[in-house]
Amino acid sequence: MALTDTFVKKVKFRCKGAGDKYTDGGGMYLLVNAAGKYWRLNYRFQGKQKTLALGVYPAVSLAKARGRRDEARELLADGVDPSAHKRVAKQLKVEAAGNTFEVVAREFHATASAGWSEGYAAKWLRGMEKDLFPYLGNRPLTTIATPELLDTLRRVERRGAIETTHTLRQTAGQVFQYGLQTGRCERNPVGDLKGALKPVVVRHYPALLDPEKVGGLLRAIEGYGGQPVTRAALGLSALLLLRPGNIRKMEWPWVDFDRAMLTIPSIDMKRRLHQKANGRPHLVPLAPQALAYLRELKLLTGHGRFVFPSLRTGERPMSDNTVNAALRRMGLSGDEMTAHGFRAMARTVIIERIHGIQEGVIEAQLSHGKSGPLGMAYDRAEFLDQRREMMNVWANYLDRLRAGDYSPLVQVRRPRLVAVERTA
Repeated sequence: MALTDTFVKKVKFRCKGAGDKYTDGGGMYLLVNAAGKYWRLNYRFQGKQKTLALGVYPAVSLAKARGRRDEARELLADGVDPSAHKRVAKQLKVEAAGNTFEVVAREFHATASAGWSEGYAAKWLRGMEKDLFPYLGNRPLTTIATPELLDTLRRVERRGAIETTHTLRQTAGQVFQYGLQTGRCERNPVGDLKGALKPVVVRHYPALLDPEKVGGLLRAIEGYGGQPVTRAALGLSALLLLRPGNIRKMEWPWVDFDRAMLTIPSIDMKRRLHQKANGRPHLVPLAPQALAYLRELKLLTGHGRFVFPSLRTGERPMSDNTVNAALRRMGLSGDEMTAHGFRAMARTVIIERIHGIQEGVIEAQLSHGKSGPLGMAYDRAEFLDQRREMMNVWANYLDRLRAGDYSPLVQVRRPRLVAVERTA
């Protein structure tokens, strides 16, 4: 007699033997013991008696157990052992769980990040966790098609983060490429997305380039009424041609007043990880005007590690928004000038208004990577004498702009660019 839902629900273990069996037909029965209620199927395959587990009640209802029984009997009719089929399906499920987008992405990140900077590695994973894992993370790579990937990226695109969208396209491509290499998928759908996303419109950091406006900025810095440490950060941003991060994270041990030199360790420069580990420090000759700022700061912050410590705690450098906030306070919008814009300002004004300084010297002071036939020579050379002269000339020219003299500066002497390798 077939079982009923009411009987299955109410039946109790009679506390005898290994358990009580109640048949339902077709080889299926309910096993009731002290631990619970279990669905089982007895069958014969190739002359051998076997038992297949169909599930546990109440998670698997009577109707669902019967459905699984019928599926098993269909397999038997096709000459397939249901138990073997179940083991294969379980193994495939386990493999699929290990081949999901998130699992493969995290595995790739753990492997590749050994050669990345700490900041880039964190940014890479943060983008995945925010924008890709919530939608694709639990999906096996083999099931993710190009249209679905495009739809996920367009979620980011719709919020206006166009550059982030293209970055995610690139990082997703790295994951699928790693999946190909490790046998988790057979193709990389990212290649089919070419032209499907809105293009990135390159925007340079806003910067003041007109000499008169630069002069106005310098006068505003001179009269800045905020924190004196912030005022010095603004002044040194104009003088030193450094990235904002190098300004705000500057440490007192890097400053040599006797040699008029700032020495930034390679690990603190914007470089690839192997370059950080093996590269030379970046030398910044200090003009008298820069030294004056630093001597003033020494009285204020010289007791600590950072030249520009956080106002809250001296254990950290100032916030990365401090200089930008000061520029806004001075009346300059984000479309006019930013902390990073000081570098573009210096490079452009030096090229256009100070004749006689060669571009290679400026690029070396900016610590830009070099390409082309002279690339390796620039990478190995310091050009220290030329850079020291340039930094002094630049500081003096800023004084002229501050005073209202906007005429170009003609260098009488045009030094020859000589690549002298540093030996110590």
